[in-house]
Amino acid sequence: MSSRTGSGWVLLLLFTFTVSVRCRFSSLDHLRPAASDQAQGRAVAELLRRLIGSRSAEFVVSVNRSLSNDSLDVCELRSTKNYRVVATGSTGVAVASGIYNYLKYFCNCHVSWSGTQMDLPRPLPKLSGVLRISTAHRFRYYQNVCTFSYSSVWWDWPRWEKEIDWMALNGINLPLAFTGQEALWQEVYRALGLNQSEIEDFFSGPAFLAWNRMGNMFQFGGPLPQSWHLNQLYLQFKILERMRSLGMIPVLPAFSGNIPKGILRLYPKANVTRLEPWAHFNCSFSCSYMLDPRDPLFFQIGSLYLSQVIKQFGTDHIYNTDTFNEMTPPSSDPAYLSAVSQSVFASMTAVDPQAVWLMQGWLFFHGRTFWKPAQIKALLHGVPLGRMIVLDLFAETVPVFSYTESFYGQPFIWCMLNNFGGNTGFFGTVESVNLGPFKALHFPNSTMVGIGMAPEGIEQNPVTYELMSELAWRKEPVNLAKWVSLYAIRRYGSTQENLTTAWRILFSSVYNCTLPGYKNHNHSPLVRRPSLHMNSDLWYDPADLVKAWRLIMDAAPPLMSKETFRYDLVDITRQVLQILTTWFYQDIADAFQKQKLPELLTAGGVLVYDLLPELNRLLNSDRNFLLGTWLERARSLALDEKEAQLYDMNARNQITLWGPSGEILDYANKEWGGLMEDYYAQRWGLFVHTLVECLNSGRPFKQDTFNLAVFQVEKGFIYNGHKYPTEPQGDTYEIAHRIFLKYYPQALRRL
Repeated sequence: MSSRTGSGWVLLLLFTFTVSVRCRFSSLDHLRPAASDQAQGRAVAELLRRLIGSRSAEFVVSVNRSLSNDSLDVCELRSTKNYRVVATGSTGVAVASGIYNYLKYFCNCHVSWSGTQMDLPRPLPKLSGVLRISTAHRFRYYQNVCTFSYSSVWWDWPRWEKEIDWMALNGINLPLAFTGQEALWQEVYRALGLNQSEIEDFFSGPAFLAWNRMGNMFQFGGPLPQSWHLNQLYLQFKILERMRSLGMIPVLPAFSGNIPKGILRLYPKANVTRLEPWAHFNCSFSCSYMLDPRDPLFFQIGSLYLSQVIKQFGTDHIYNTDTFNEMTPPSSDPAYLSAVSQSVFASMTAVDPQAVWLMQGWLFFHGRTFWKPAQIKALLHGVPLGRMIVLDLFAETVPVFSYTESFYGQPFIWCMLNNFGGNTGFFGTVESVNLGPFKALHFPNSTMVGIGMAPEGIEQNPVTYELMSELAWRKEPVNLAKWVSLYAIRRYGSTQENLTTAWRILFSSVYNCTLPGYKNHNHSPLVRRPSLHMNSDLWYDPADLVKAWRLIMDAAPPLMSKETFRYDLVDITRQVLQILTTWFYQDIADAFQKQKLPELLTAGGVLVYDLLPELNRLLNSDRNFLLGTWLERARSLALDEKEAQLYDMNARNQITLWGPSGEILDYANKEWGGLMEDYYAQRWGLFVHTLVECLNSGRPFKQDTFNLAVFQVEKGFIYNGHKYPTEPQGDTYEIAHRIFLKYYPQALRRL
């Protein structure tokens, strides 16, 4: 047996356990793959061709749903005498994820958003006997309603195809499929009698549709061009076809009660509530109109819409809608709340008698002052037990199941949220993630039916998502130090000890936030509007980060041809410079308070004229950190210049002001080349300049006055019309090495 499959790998055969847990809810038994076994097998074979080209012929794949007798996925792999690998699974997803586990643990291969490392050995390593991989989790859920705005809003089909492949390889069988829904809403509203201007006044722009769908806001960033609707419909048809062909169960949208104002013209007596403003928006763009679910019109609109959804998209019988996302219901009366969920569910079952309602449990966490046990129980029990699945969306940090007796009997999915706003920046809660799902599974009278990943934004911190997806196929928590050491080996295809040591350090520090209730909004002063009172708290010791930086830097020269390594070198250097920015900011604020102009000029000068430009150059050297790509993807969806300008404004506004006047300022901050130079560095330059002027003139610094001035800088970026690189520029190693030589000694002095 080769070293790849020797005794060191024995521990990895934890995958080969068999689970006898049967699904607790027979009411969910009909949620099964629609595609035939043969179709699913063909889809996996095509996925492998996309992944490994001609080497895919060395895998023989088939799907046989009778391999599982309890609706829990299983895959069996064995080697033939001529070194081919035969993989048979209960679904296409089971086969794809089984093969990926083989590729990871026997071939040292790796697939991520930030590159692949597919240096397959020849011949393929032999398996002795049958490797059986199974899961205790009926559902492996993926996505968040926000991901469609923060990450996938501008995607084309090739990017969606890559993502669906990634989902299958990582065992996802229950993905949200929310693309294209506005096209159907437009048809429903037209059928009801709304005119085009009333419809256009309702939909927000593409980058803000997630919150339009949840009833938080309307109109801002719109109107949606007709070409948008056609493009998104085209994508949705392809997305659904591919998801279903792999054996996934797509979750489709349903009606929550959020309506255009124009409905009131047609139905002046409808029972409609105007909600309070949301997230600092005024009522020009928020204060949405919510139709009372008990009003007969709710049933009419809800069933009309779901009929249209099923007619166009088909159905797998599971639908998502969220009635009170970050909004307080008009009444806390349990009878009212129960009637609400009864009505929502009735509008589903009128069209699809087999409907299951998938609901985000975020409202219970976000509105804890309102949602007490009586209110939670009333809303959940308005739907028959087993016909609703609740996503415990932020379970790695604040698990709601633990204080609601497992959602009072409704099945739930334990989810890791991990990321807010699609922020770049290292973050993880690996200890909690490693233990949490197993605790939930063994919780008294647990109603857990799945495990999930629900990040608001993706394409960062790939290690956390690989760990989380793998835990669905484990029977007990992993040894984190061993797991991440093997992760480093397969991510780079290298056994350099520096790399495994660096990752063990990162996993025990920056990736292991243990602060109670901590939410990962990147609070770094680097990406926040400057003030004299900025949050510079950390959940980890920066000395660990700096130590890992040195180890990765030392390992760099022979690995620069690996995209995964280049990405991580940029990412860790970026994270260190983020910390250094905080230290320089503290020097700036301290010098100003003590009225020491030379110190202020020195710290401010280094930050504005060296560190931030160097960081911009570094980010511009890697394709994964380019503002230009985000903007170019947005503009590429347009049919004419008017549409291109609309999409460009949406793309720029979301990652900066997030609203016309900075209502959710910097929530979706990104550390990207171009954005660093023309947005963050400009703000810091103005801040330092203003402080210097204040010291020179003897005037106090006034935050309100500065905010007015810096708002012009922020707004100026949105409309500056600059084109940004869409291809990497410069030599990553050369830039990173120069930064290291300059700033590593400074970092050591600060620790």
